[in-house]
This record gives sequence, C-alpha cells and structure tokens, in this order.
Amino acid sequence: MTIDMHGKVVLVTGATGGIGKETARALARAGATVILSGRDAGRLAAAVADVRSGAAGSVEGLSMDLASLQSVRTGANELLDRWDRLDVLINNAGVILSGRQVSPEGYELTFATNHLGHFLLTTLLLDRLKASAPSRIVNVSSTAHRGARSMGFDDLQSEKSYSAMGAYNRSKLANILFTRELARRLEGTGVSAFAVHPGVVRSGWGKGGDTRGGLNIFLTLALPIQISPKMGAAASVYAASHPGLEVDSGAFLQRLVFGNFGPVHPAQTSAMGQDDAGAAHLWELSQEMVSAHP
Repeated sequence: MTIDMHGKVVLVTGATGGIGKETARALARAGATVILSGRDAGRLAAAVADVRSGAAGSVEGLSMDLASLQSVRTGANELLDRWDRLDVLINNAGVILSGRQVSPEGYELTFATNHLGHFLLTTLLLDRLKASAPSRIVNVSSTAHRGARSMGFDDLQSEKSYSAMGAYNRSKLANILFTRELARRLEGTGVSAFAVHPGVVRSGWGKGGDTRGGLNIFLTLALPIQISPKMGAAASVYAASHPGLEVDSGAFLQRLVFGNFGPVHPAQTSAMGQDDAGAAHLWELSQEMVSAHP
C-alpha cells in the first residue's frame, strides 16, 4: 500500500543504521520530515546524507544518546526549539550487552537505553505530540519479552544477578508495559501508542563490540534466519502510517516471529505484558528515576 506522510514530522531514535535507518528512509520517501537521532556524530551525518537520497521530505539529524538522561533532555529541548510539531515518535534505539554496564546516571545500561531513555524522551515530548494530534508513539519491542520471567521490580538494575538475554527480555517487556500505560493515560488526547516486533533482523544489532562469548556465537549462527533491515522496518512504518490504526492504541503489532510473512497485525503479548498494575508501577518507578537526575 502506498503511504502519504507529507506534512508529518517524525522522530526516529537509533536511526544511524539497521531498522531505524530503513524506517526513516521509508517515511522520508513517503514525504515526511524525518529527524534521525543517533549518538555518534559521524554515523549520524552519514545516515542523514544516505536517507536524503531519494527522500520526498526533509531529512535532518539530532544528536542524542538514549543511555544518557542528560543527553535525552538536551535532544528533546533541541527538537522542541527547531520543530513546531511532532506527528510520530518512533522509539527504536536498543542494545544487548554481554556484561553488566551502567549509564552515566548509574542505571543498568540495557534498561537505561531500551526503556528509561525512551520513557524520558516520550514524556518530554508529550505536550508537542498532543498539540499535533492525531499523532502516534511507536515503541520497538520484541517477542523476546515473552522470555522474561518477571519484570524484576526487586532488581531492575540487575545488581543481584545479570544475564544478557535476561536484561534484554525484561527491557522488551518494559516496552510493552510502557506502551500499555501510555495508551491508558493518553485516551481521548488524540495520541495513540503501539509496540511492535520487527522480526529477527540482520541489522548489526549486538555486533558492535557489545556482545562476546556464547551470545556473540549465537547471534552469528542466527544470521541465516534473519530478515533484512528493510523488511524489519515494516512493522514500525505500518504503526506510524496506517490509516485508522488509532482504534487499536496499546496494541502489540507483528508479522511472523522470524520472517516478513503476512500482514502486520495485533498479536497477544505474554500474560505479564497485560499486567495493568505492573504497567502503572513501572511508570511510577521510571518517573522517580528520571526525576532523580533533572
């Protein structure tokens, strides 16, 4: 289906490569003004130049590191200064880490990047999204959320124990719960929220020196079943642009787990992903954490 995004302003985080860049490319070709964010200035400039080629809309860059709450605040302020509307926010940036690391504010880095930075960014931009309504928030999650045994509220920072997949799965569950609570809080505002599973994508994810040992071997062996970043971007593009999707606000959208087959459709999350009390609790804890570093 041909999409038309002329007149829309879209921010895509983690857009210097992989799914993020292909999402930005598709929406720019559909006419949107697309803002790519990334933490590396050189990669960001190269991605902006690449996406501009063939774009029907404007393409700009915004320097921002989702792991750093200070960087997120600076980036959000710059966006609010430069653009007077925001129609779509795509929270795409993410990491997986073999060993436990911490963010500049001292939070476990997987949780900080995959959830907390996006939580802060979204809340800082909510008024602009509401003023631009109808608008959308798209959180890139994963079916990996189903692998989380719990949200781990007693050890959100993985200080008692840490495993790469455990931390990653919990961060993806956090994306689901965040989307659910966003949809509840934004009901009636004209802002809708969606979580998406892109598929198992050959995007370089986890291959930038962040993984080692068994996890690195697993990611390498999984290459034959992985789909292209362009295919993986389809769910985010659909959530950002499909007409009438607002009625499904709060939904988790996916194709098949391992491939680019069939239409993007609402899918059931794990039982923990449907925990309204857990979603509200995560929101309150996240608000406390970001407020501790104004």
